[in-house]
Amino acid sequence: MRSSNILFGALLILGVAFLGAYYCYQLQPDPSATTPVVAGDVEGPIMDIEVSGEANGHIRIKLFADVAPQHVERLTELVEAGAYDNVVFHRVIDGFMAQTGDVQFGKADGDISRAGQGASDSPDLPAEFSSLPFDRGMVGMARSASPNSANSQFFIMFAPAPHLNGQYTVVGQVIEGLDVLDAIKRGTGGNGEVSGDPDVMSSVKIVE
Repeated sequence: MRSSNILFGALLILGVAFLGAYYCYQLQPDPSATTPVVAGDVEGPIMDIEVSGEANGHIRIKLFADVAPQHVERLTELVEAGAYDNVVFHRVIDGFMAQTGDVQFGKADGDISRAGQGASDSPDLPAEFSSLPFDRGMVGMARSASPNSANSQFFIMFAPAPHLNGQYTVVGQVIEGLDVLDAIKRGTGGNGEVSGDPDVMSSVKIVE
């Protein structure tokens, strides 16, 4: 009787050890699983946006040249030409995103009643969709109903928006200045149109 109890106890200990090892294995991260994007993991220049208005300060964006090369090239060209200087944040939806980049109708020193309807003189770009998620601080290219209609306008996420994943081209991620982003003047109504004096990208530069 005594030896059978010892055998039973040993088997019980072995069983518990086996189950513990199995569950520890199950809890290990899957190396093939998708992980959130980190700006340091991708190549590209840094775009520095000086914001003025209700928000004041700098937002720095790491552009993902190896993810969306054509879109990053377009942004870089427009920055270097000074096209983004003095362009307003014309559409800002609290808890969603802030949109800017209308180099045609979005200049703060002109008539901005059509801000959001314009583009650059260059042709629209073919989509460069990726698996990168639209999390807080991610930057995407604005477009119309056509997937291949992005041009100069872009938006920065206040919060995650999974429904945008794979539907818009991700071009970068904020690496500094989320506090400035959060302070940008909000719009009203369903489309987030900013009335009065919208906040402005007073100066935009490529710094690296």
